[in-house]
Amino acid sequence: MKNRKVGKPWFFVIFVLILALAFTAFFGVENYYGDTREVYTKGAKDIRWGIDIRGGVEAVFSPDKEDADITTEDMDAAKAIIETRLVNKSITDYEVYADNANHQIIVRFPWAAEESDFDAAAAVQELGETALLTFCREDNKEDVILSGAADIKHAEPGLDEKQNYVVYLDFTEEGKSKFATATAEMVGKTVSIWMDDTMIQNPTVNEAITGGTAYITGMANAEEAKALADKINAGSLPFALTVDDSKLQVISPTLGSDALNVMVIAGSIAFGVVCLLMIFRYRLNGFVTAIALLGQLAGSIACISGYFADSNSFTLTIPGIAGIILSIGVGVDCNVIAAERIREEFKKGKTVDGAIDSGFKNSLSAVIDGNVTIVIVSLVLMGAFGTPDNILAKVMSPLMSLFGTSITGSIYSFGYTLLVGTIFNLIMGVLASKYMLKSISRLKAFRNPWFYGGKKNA
Repeated sequence: MKNRKVGKPWFFVIFVLILALAFTAFFGVENYYGDTREVYTKGAKDIRWGIDIRGGVEAVFSPDKEDADITTEDMDAAKAIIETRLVNKSITDYEVYADNANHQIIVRFPWAAEESDFDAAAAVQELGETALLTFCREDNKEDVILSGAADIKHAEPGLDEKQNYVVYLDFTEEGKSKFATATAEMVGKTVSIWMDDTMIQNPTVNEAITGGTAYITGMANAEEAKALADKINAGSLPFALTVDDSKLQVISPTLGSDALNVMVIAGSIAFGVVCLLMIFRYRLNGFVTAIALLGQLAGSIACISGYFADSNSFTLTIPGIAGIILSIGVGVDCNVIAAERIREEFKKGKTVDGAIDSGFKNSLSAVIDGNVTIVIVSLVLMGAFGTPDNILAKVMSPLMSLFGTSITGSIYSFGYTLLVGTIFNLIMGVLASKYMLKSISRLKAFRNPWFYGGKKNA
């Protein structure tokens, strides 16, 4: 069978795309209008660093109701909802403790990437909001039609037909029935929509709404729509939480303020040394590997910084950095396997095209097996140490409780960075490397087997 040829320009196309991804992922794309910063794509400076690297805030929340009315179940529910709200903001390096004896919830989490004045009060303000969404008859807040998670199944930010920002709501079966009955009786009247004690919308009912869906308008931007949807999805707290300002504390980074700069410099040197060793050992294969590793690193940074769409920055901790390093090591290993297989094919007398095709083909099963195993491990770590409402967390909670809650965010960060790094390794180390090498091998100047680990032609 004749091997499929890859066109010569593919190397340059992929190379330029990787360079573009690397530049925009590391430095971002932004513009300034006076003092206003317009961000098009986020860069490495928009990463939210963990408490261990940058520090954060500690707050003590107390319920706004009598202690006699508070149960252990209420405290556990409040703790779980606060954890979900933190993760919805991509804050995964957190510690949340429920002090049932004193009816307090202690929360620790890192500063946002753009925060420089470290306003602890503003940082914790949204976490303690009740966030109870209700639909009421006209403007009477006491005449409730639908309320909270019992009637509202899911919320999703989006755009309506006029490209206005909205939040789409899906009702539960019970909520669908209740809303259909109520709106049939209220044609020509208004339905008020409340978030806690604030009316956010007051539309007129033109006809009975029986489809089990609705949407909320009035959001100024995508961030506001997402914030409202996240609050609805996280659920309402069983009671409002107030913060004791006297107990607000600024947490210093455990590694010191200069640790991040040291890590960046050390990581850059290590990455450069690895690339040089690969080039020295595997020649043109090593050069292609260096490009693929750059693409893998850039892709990982992009997933962490919130580069794609309107996502928030993921919280990057020391274990998270370890996950990036480990995934880069796996990427090096994948390319080494392919390069060694190509060398073996030259020893069998294969041509340049035949050796490259057979080398990648023979290495594919080992590469896929190793990467799939790491993906599974990453998913288990994210499930076990992620938000308490995901399936894996519920299944593994008895085992995970033995390790305590203080490592939750750190391990989740490790699993996430390892996962995205491995996925980009499959994209860059398997696909991009293959097509770049096959493409550049079509150029006359690189038809000598020596460039790929074979013997030099006479």
